[in-house]
Amino acid sequence: MAEEVELKLALAEGHQARFLRHPLLKQAIDRHAETLDNIYYDTAGLSLRRRGIALRLRRKGRDWLQTVKLAGNSSAGLSSRPEWEVPYGGHFDFSAVDVLPVREWMGRPKLLARIVPICETRFRRITWKFPAGPGFVLLTLDRGWIIANGRREAISEVELELAGAPVSAVFGLAAQLAQRVTLTPSVVSKAERGYRLHTGAPPTPVKAGTIPLSATMAPTEAFRGIALSCLEHLQQNHPGAVASDDPEYIHQMRVATRRLRAALRLFAPVLPEHFAESLRTPLSVLMKQLGLARDLDVLLAEIADPVLCALPNEPRLPALASDITNRRYAAREQAIALLAAPDYGRTLLTALESLHAVPVTDPATIALAGFASERLHRLCRKLRRLVAVADIDDPSSLHALRIGVKRLRYALEFFSPLAPKRTVRHAITILAEVQETLGQLNDLTSAGAMLMECAGDDPRLREAVTLIGGWHGPRYARLLATIAQDLVLLARIRLPKLGR
Repeated sequence: MAEEVELKLALAEGHQARFLRHPLLKQAIDRHAETLDNIYYDTAGLSLRRRGIALRLRRKGRDWLQTVKLAGNSSAGLSSRPEWEVPYGGHFDFSAVDVLPVREWMGRPKLLARIVPICETRFRRITWKFPAGPGFVLLTLDRGWIIANGRREAISEVELELAGAPVSAVFGLAAQLAQRVTLTPSVVSKAERGYRLHTGAPPTPVKAGTIPLSATMAPTEAFRGIALSCLEHLQQNHPGAVASDDPEYIHQMRVATRRLRAALRLFAPVLPEHFAESLRTPLSVLMKQLGLARDLDVLLAEIADPVLCALPNEPRLPALASDITNRRYAAREQAIALLAAPDYGRTLLTALESLHAVPVTDPATIALAGFASERLHRLCRKLRRLVAVADIDDPSSLHALRIGVKRLRYALEFFSPLAPKRTVRHAITILAEVQETLGQLNDLTSAGAMLMECAGDDPRLREAVTLIGGWHGPRYARLLATIAQDLVLLARIRLPKLGR
């Protein structure tokens, strides 16, 4: 069994020629090119995929190779997973797979009879070999197509694969390449893209997932897994944010950056000095632009549009809505430009390298369960203090309370694998519901200033702002009326016991 460790990067198609002119490529000690035809197989019900197994035939010249890959570890573009590659002799042979349950399951005659082609890829691959310490790094450029069910997508990606070299060598080469071309970590494999074409499933925004943790691991190891998951969440939504009009992609990217910021704050006591700032600073521009785009999405969809629908004959509203729409499009264009710029890819590569370089502390010194329990209780005590001073007539106190609720909720979500599912789910549900109420209040409070900025000095548009404010008045009052009950729930919230 071999273990494939690689960093996959999406290359902007318009930068392929610039990539090939990169002076770094002249330093390679070997270069070769080949055309690769690949066929991916599965059952009609995608049984292999559900088990995290990929089965591929690859033609190299006149020969065919069979490859079996298992799901491994993936961290925002850097992945490692076991694979077995053998010559293909006209029938599938899984005898080289040394994971017994996988070999026995794949070798069942009933399963073999149901295996059919799912998708194909055809691309031109150029490979460069670079010396790196005790080993080498293989740099590949793939350009071609993925084909399934009469549909096809372009392939334009770069991979850096370790061949006995340390992980730092991959990031060193990637950083040099990204100085001249747009490269962004990619979290979707060619096979996964092929499966999506095969099923015809439309892309959808991706929400944050649960990070596997154990009570005995070191807090720094847990932080690295959580932070890398945040970056992967960010990148899973990146293609949709750039190519789709669905505002949920940008919203999920904003959530990912907020979760990363929360993780930096949560684990600050065990992180190297100045580490949090070194990671937070490069992402600050991104967070600001995503936030502006999201705020204008909310202003139009949740503040202005409901009033337009309720008062269709009010002549002053369309002009204000038009101004909001123009600002929204401008903010979205700026966000897309930022996401497509070389700086974005460089920022993520820097963050990935920094996270992989975080030293893992000895779990015997402090285990995750104890650390997590202390941090959760600290956040809970702070939340209770915010509850005690919360005042419905003081928007700033409700804003502070919302932030406190959000921080405790994120922390509970991060540490949820360490707690009983039922109790942690109950606490998270309460926090999520209160955060939603406080978030709607905050949106309504912030909307006034944003609407007045859109109205400018135009008296008719200012009158439209007044209309919108009056229309949302009853809703604002209803939300405020629920705060008293929410404060009681927050004051009584119980943290789950950790230690799984």
